[in-house]
Amino acid sequence: MKKWFLVLLLCTWYGIAGAQTPMNRDSLLSLLPAAKEDTSKVRLLIEIGNQYEWDDPETAAKYYLEVRGLSEKLGYKEGIIKFIANYSYLLNLKGQYDSSMLLNRQSVKLAEELGDKFQIGRSNANLGNVFLNLSQYDSAVYYYQVALKNFEAVGDEVLIARLADLLQVTYMELRQHDKALVYGEQAIAVLRKANDPASLSAALSNAANVYERLNQHDTALAYLKEALTLARGINYKAHEKTILLNISNIYQNMLQVDSIKPYSEKVAALSRELGTPESEAIAYRGLANYYVFKNDLDAAHKYISLALEITQKGNFRKEHASGLKTLGAVLLAMHRYEESYRMDSEAEALADSLMGEEIQNKTLLLEKQFETEKKEARIQLQQAKLQQKNILNYILIGGAAALGVILLLSYRNYKHRQRLQQARIDELETEKQLTATEAILKGEEQERTRLAKDLHDGLGGMLSGIKFSFQNMKDNLILTPDNAQAFERSLDMLDSSIREMRRVAHNMMPEILVRYGLNAALKEFCNEVDSSGAIRTSYQSIGMENTVVEQTTAVTVYRIVQELVNNAIKHAAATHVLVQAHAAEQENLLVITVEDDGKGFDTALLKQSGGIGWSNIQNRVDFLKGKLDVQSGPGKGTSVLIEIGL
Repeated sequence: MKKWFLVLLLCTWYGIAGAQTPMNRDSLLSLLPAAKEDTSKVRLLIEIGNQYEWDDPETAAKYYLEVRGLSEKLGYKEGIIKFIANYSYLLNLKGQYDSSMLLNRQSVKLAEELGDKFQIGRSNANLGNVFLNLSQYDSAVYYYQVALKNFEAVGDEVLIARLADLLQVTYMELRQHDKALVYGEQAIAVLRKANDPASLSAALSNAANVYERLNQHDTALAYLKEALTLARGINYKAHEKTILLNISNIYQNMLQVDSIKPYSEKVAALSRELGTPESEAIAYRGLANYYVFKNDLDAAHKYISLALEITQKGNFRKEHASGLKTLGAVLLAMHRYEESYRMDSEAEALADSLMGEEIQNKTLLLEKQFETEKKEARIQLQQAKLQQKNILNYILIGGAAALGVILLLSYRNYKHRQRLQQARIDELETEKQLTATEAILKGEEQERTRLAKDLHDGLGGMLSGIKFSFQNMKDNLILTPDNAQAFERSLDMLDSSIREMRRVAHNMMPEILVRYGLNAALKEFCNEVDSSGAIRTSYQSIGMENTVVEQTTAVTVYRIVQELVNNAIKHAAATHVLVQAHAAEQENLLVITVEDDGKGFDTALLKQSGGIGWSNIQNRVDFLKGKLDVQSGPGKGTSVLIEIGL
């Protein structure tokens, strides 16, 4: 029974509901009638909504919608962001991911307008949660990494730890288990020190799932049992039930039969108490497996029949398919072959139907996203037309009112045209600068290529010929021992010259970049720097294997990475450099990150910097119409993030 249950406390960006009590809810409600229509009432409504979230989500939604109305009335952007964070969580629970995605994109835009790094981080994290729920893991990683950068800038270790837990889950789904555990153990280490048992319990449970996928059963059990103690300590029964299910599954996989029954019975009891029939059915299926192991086939048949009755009544089709397969196995063990074959056929048919529906749902989601974008475009067009009509009406009213108003409007119109002309001049100047930069960069690469070819084919061939001639002469000359030693040293110096010439030619235009593309070239470059001993260099890539990058873009990105790594070697006094390349298909973006653990610097100095190296990097990014973000500080190392459209 290979099924794992992930623990995702996605609501933790705005509070954990596990500590809420009815008395707290009543005390908050008593404050509402006297509350003034201001931002403090917005916060009160959110607190009340949080209290209802776990046991009455519809009432919670009502209070969150009041938050939106009051925030829009007050022009309180932060209140709108808080509404979206809370309300989109409820949408995710209902599976309304398209609506949640649309709201969270609005939240990102509002947070960027405010310039609030915490809100930017939270909005991107919530957007990542939507993609995680949609199983679009590459996009989830992208938004989580953006959120992580902002949370690191804020310096809140607990938020960073919670996000690390989400990255653990995402990389686990990408089957990058080693990377998942790096983030998971980081989250656990921080959350152990913080007073946040719910988040720690979730991180431990998710890490246990990773260890179980790596067949490290004992470690997985230890983590789950610690998580179980924490969940019981805060009376978080829904989480307790999920942990018990995972423990039961591990014992089934380990074939520790006697341990299966007590945990499955606890899950069944908790499921009845919480009113969650789907997990109750899973628990009965676990008990059926237990009795199969004990060769009590009548009891096994009884429990799997109970499980199927629940899944059929609740229309839990995925669990119903799993139950049919288990029933088929029980019937086979009872030598009821025809019934067993029929159950297996029904299970396969239902599984095929579910797969077809999943594909159809993903297609519909894409269509909804496309329709939403079309609606937004039509709304913007209508708003533009309405604005034009309003301007025309104002001009007509002004003309009828007085000649003075007409003159004033004419003067304003003149100034407006003047600003447009100046804007056009500025735009042309920018285009001119970009064209000049493009010409310089292309000329530079062409000259590098020509010089590399001349060095390799011309000078390289000549040096190799001279070496060959010297080796032939050596066999025909009679030399004194001193002269023979000098002759050998000359041959060694000639070999060194040939190797240095080839190294210079390779650096001018790496052949692997032209033949095998950017991913292979960056990997080789990092390996060469690491092998040289100059600095420990690592390279990671996500989604780059099947991504084709246009050659001009690839060469420019390669030069940028070269310059950044050289800066880390020359100026940062760093011991380790990490280069990451991420191709995000959903966003059509190439994201390059270069991080070092060096001494760092004040980023405000970049505006005053007259160095050629940084100017080259900025010009190349501008040429690619990309975005550049530098995060650094004295003693904090340096992180450079570059986003380029593919």
